[in-house]
Order: sequence, then C-alpha cells, then structure tokens
Amino acid sequence: MAQMNMIQAINSAMDVMLERDPTVIVMGQDVGYFGGVFRCTDGLQRKYGEHRVIDAPIAEGGIIGSAIGIGVNGLRPVAEIQFADYIYPGFDQIASELARLRYRSGGDFFSPVTIRTPCGGGIRGGQTHSQSPEAIFTHVSGIVTVMPSNPYDAKGLLISAIESNDPVVFFEPKRIYNGPFDGDPDKPAVPWTTHPKGEVPEGYYSVPLGAAEVVEPGSDITIVTYGTIVHVAQSAARLAGVDAEVIDVRSLLPLDIDTLRRSVEKTGRCLVAHEATRFGGFGAELATTIQEECFWHLEAPIERVAGWDTPYPHAFEWQYFPGQKRVAAAIRKVMEAA
Repeated sequence: MAQMNMIQAINSAMDVMLERDPTVIVMGQDVGYFGGVFRCTDGLQRKYGEHRVIDAPIAEGGIIGSAIGIGVNGLRPVAEIQFADYIYPGFDQIASELARLRYRSGGDFFSPVTIRTPCGGGIRGGQTHSQSPEAIFTHVSGIVTVMPSNPYDAKGLLISAIESNDPVVFFEPKRIYNGPFDGDPDKPAVPWTTHPKGEVPEGYYSVPLGAAEVVEPGSDITIVTYGTIVHVAQSAARLAGVDAEVIDVRSLLPLDIDTLRRSVEKTGRCLVAHEATRFGGFGAELATTIQEECFWHLEAPIERVAGWDTPYPHAFEWQYFPGQKRVAAAIRKVMEAA
C-alpha cells in the first residue's frame, strides 16, 4: 500500500489504465503539459506522449463530442472538464448523443467515455467554480454517475469507470482532493501544500460501480450521503452524540438500494445530506426511494440537509455549505421525533 491523497489516487488510476490498456487516452484543457489545474494528470503526457494525453481547446462541447467519436471508433477516452461548472456547454452532447447511442443503435454501437470533473465548494471558488450538478446527470437515462469520498474509492471507481462500456460522469469533490474535511468552518482550511493521505494500492484494482459502502456502522440513525459530506456526517454524528450508521452512496446511478434498505430497516431513522442545492437535488430521490422501500420501518420522517436554493455565494460560503453544525442539528431533530 502507498499513501496517497485523492489527487494522487486519481492520477494513479489513469497511469495504471494508460499502461495496461493501449486504447485508453486522456484529453482535456491543460491536462498534458501543465498536468491539470489540480495536478490530477501531472506527468502523464511526459510518460505516454502527446497522442495519448491530449491538450484540448477551451471548448467543452468539442472535448465531449470528440470523445464520443473517439469512443465509437474503439478507444476509451477519459475526458476532463476543468470544473463541473463548465460542463453545461457539453451537456447536449452528453444527454442527446452519448447517453442515447447504444439505445438508438439497438446495441450496435457504444462509446465508453469517462468524463472527469471537479465539483463542489469549500475552496472560495464562488458561484462559477463551486457547483455540484450531479442530480442533473442522474436524470439522464444511460449515464452512470459517480462521486467518491476518499482516495481508495477514487482510484478503484475511476478504473471501473474507464473499463466500463457505459458512459460515466465522474465527479471529484475538490474540497477533499488533499484530504478529509469535517465541515467545521471555524477550523483552518487544509493548505494546498499539505497532503493528508490514505492507504491506496499502487497497482491495478477496482471498486465496483453500483455498490454503496457502510463507512461507519451504527444503530441509532442512518445517514445517507456522498462526496465531501461523508466526512461532515461522521463529524456531525460525533457532535450530536449518536451512534450513526453512515453510508457513502459512491455510485449515485446505478444506486445500491439494498444497502440503504438494510440499514434503515435496522435503525428506523434516516437523514439524507448533500452539498448541492436542496430543491430537485439527488437527496430528494434518495429520500423518496428510502420511503418507498422502508416506510413500515421508519420511526420518524426522513430529514434532508443540503445547500441553499441559491447560486453558491463567495462571501457566505460557510453559511451555504451544509457543515457539521447544520447536519448535527438535523440528526437531533430526527432523533427527537416521535
């Protein structure tokens, strides 16, 4: 095992797959010579050359459209969109072409594109560098949607995404690129020069798509979440003084309903939390699914904690962010409900 942060784990996943599979290519703005704005592709172009790690123009529709054509013709492109906020110019290519290709061709064609993109706030990025648009992509039939919360999962899930014949949108929570974060805005931010790490195998391994993980077992309440908020939820449960079972969804679509059901049937109480906007957020789908599957086991209404229904503010970032105090207050509300 090596010690890696999420940036290094993601870099390692692409390195492993570029070496293992000659059909894998990496493409995107600044991914080659510069190594990516967050350094996730650092060193890959030097190692594999300009024909396999390709610097693309600032044109998200062109990056994704090119990746689709490349994928149809036998390669496995890993396309980076520099920030999730910039993915919208390529959304039509994703929703109307990439997601529908296998269906509209009756299974004759597919394009195994993986689209990597950093998401979320917590780095003072303001409204145009902090969005979490994952719910939009879970609504598009034919797209796998993934968001890891730790380096081990980031590498294993990215390898599975690259190997999958289904298109995958792979969201990377940039607030935890360099290590865990408990959601307390009163604590100093993790400096970009430090590298808190986790144990990650250096070679090939995979984490299956469509499987949630119980990251912390408990008996009082189930907290269902993903990405940065996994760490916030763990801290909030300790702050609230409850024995919470924290589930990292990891793969938003396909969703591991069985793991959610087993947990909620055990605890009888549930909180759903995510960083994205509340209205129409993925938490609504999670809460509805759990209510449908576990209604007769619930001892209290399901509670949601999320970002506010506004653009991500720069000046009031920590009021917007669903931090440990907001999550802890929601936990207490569920626990106190009759």
